[in-house]
Amino acid sequence: MLREDDEPGHGHPHPHPHPHPHGGLRPNGDGETVTIEQKVLAKNDLLADRNRTWMTDRGVVAVNVMSSPGAGKTTLFERTITDLGGRRPMAVIEGDQETRLDADRIGRTGCAVVQVNTGAGCHLDAEMMRDALTALSPPQDSLLMVENVGNLVCPALFDLGERAKVVIISVTEGTDKPLKYPYMFAAADLILINKADLLPYVDFDVEQCARHARSVNPDVHVLTVSATTGEGLAHWYGWLAAQR
Repeated sequence: MLREDDEPGHGHPHPHPHPHPHGGLRPNGDGETVTIEQKVLAKNDLLADRNRTWMTDRGVVAVNVMSSPGAGKTTLFERTITDLGGRRPMAVIEGDQETRLDADRIGRTGCAVVQVNTGAGCHLDAEMMRDALTALSPPQDSLLMVENVGNLVCPALFDLGERAKVVIISVTEGTDKPLKYPYMFAAADLILINKADLLPYVDFDVEQCARHARSVNPDVHVLTVSATTGEGLAHWYGWLAAQR
């Protein structure tokens, strides 16, 4: 399943080139760095397309969920699995540099889950996704939620073959995050402003944050939710249901 002639490594303990935009800064040299970065992304995109085809053929809808650490991804997954249990087959891929703490949390819900540890890597990539799909074998017509490594930079650049990208920002992070990390928010199909239950206690302007997000991604959907209290989650579940 989703194999190339060479058996891929698992966990990617080795560092690899990271094709990050550098705001106009260019290294000295003849452009070799740019060429390597382009090759890394081109290989990743090829594998992502294969992942996408495999999942589409089986009716598997993958949602790549990204955020900074602590924004509430795992809590959102737990709540979603609990609330939607029985309505649709679900599976989870958990990405972290180390440990399987989040995978253990998901496992306690009864949902199928596989942990991917990236080691020194700061994001999941299409090869890791392929290996996780092989290990997990998500059911036909299932929802596959992917928790990427907590990071507002690298994950935006690497296609996994997912149906949609979701970015979570918590109200404890600051209203200006979409302006500081525009590549991440520009890549999003949906933005969830999470931890709405904390709004009375923090200086966070929901409307201003949404305006900032739409300044880099004019058509993006923005929902305000609390994975803890359940506020706004009906809209999140409605969005998921539409991703068939």
